[in-house]
Amino acid sequence: MALPQKLRDALSLPLVAAPMFIVSNPELVIAQCKAGIVGSFPALNARPAAELEAWLQRITGELDAYNTANPGRPAAPFAVNQIVHGSNDRLQHDLEMCVKYQVPIVITSLGAKEIVNDTVHSYGGITLHDIISDRFARKAIEKGADGLIAVAAGAGGHAGSTSPFALVQEIREWFDGPLLLSGAIATGDGILAAQAMGADLAYMGSAFIATVEANAQQAYKQAIVDNTSADIVNSSLFTGVHGNYLRPSIVAAGMDPDNLPDGDISSMNFGSGGDTSAKAWKDIWGCGQGIGAVKDVLPAAELVARLQREYRAARGRLLAA
Repeated sequence: MALPQKLRDALSLPLVAAPMFIVSNPELVIAQCKAGIVGSFPALNARPAAELEAWLQRITGELDAYNTANPGRPAAPFAVNQIVHGSNDRLQHDLEMCVKYQVPIVITSLGAKEIVNDTVHSYGGITLHDIISDRFARKAIEKGADGLIAVAAGAGGHAGSTSPFALVQEIREWFDGPLLLSGAIATGDGILAAQAMGADLAYMGSAFIATVEANAQQAYKQAIVDNTSADIVNSSLFTGVHGNYLRPSIVAAGMDPDNLPDGDISSMNFGSGGDTSAKAWKDIWGCGQGIGAVKDVLPAAELVARLQREYRAARGRLLAA
């Protein structure tokens, strides 16, 4: 399975930190990249649109300075997530910023378009596309994506319902390019398990909510620590697309998490709250099922160091078996 060189050679751990709406910010991305994993953020997190250029200036500037000071241990590349859905009226502007700053990796979600892939390829960038099924995976590659992110059951935010075992197996029957796996991965053991199943890299989000740098309320971070998979609710109410959310945030918004109506996909508007007055991601907190492994709020570098120790230990156990 061929990973692009810029990914294969730059990582201290086979891990990409997922872009999280509101939560991912320059501080978190820079810390993740310096720790040796791909840091990422949704372009829509930079608001208003003009703020995206300031974010890209800061991230590229700080990482360039770090690489100059640490030539033997440069930072990992970063990624920007683009929502390729009709509701995103910023897509053209945000893509132009990615071209201007030559963003190394662009993660596309909720729509695969050749023009987006061609634009990123024009300066040598890599595109990875979020998918929840083999059918969508095939469409993404047909449209020119370089790699796939298999968002399996248990992932935070908008997530699929297919077992990671089934999803990776089906994709690997025909695709030998870069494949990432998302879904309840919050430990170094889980990263190794993703590789054992056939993925090149793991894709982890929720564990990074409980980091010092994350742009999340302290109550949100503590809820990641205090809750487990039993506290995750899957619903389409909040954005029109099925996603996984923390039960306590739904209760706090005055709703019964066990009796939520379906949402309307035609009302999808990121950050609007869909069919409710509570805002998705801000008031209704996205989260995956892997949070039972999260015990403390830590700096991102310490979380990555913990994952590295767990990953090495897991590999050691397998080699000794």
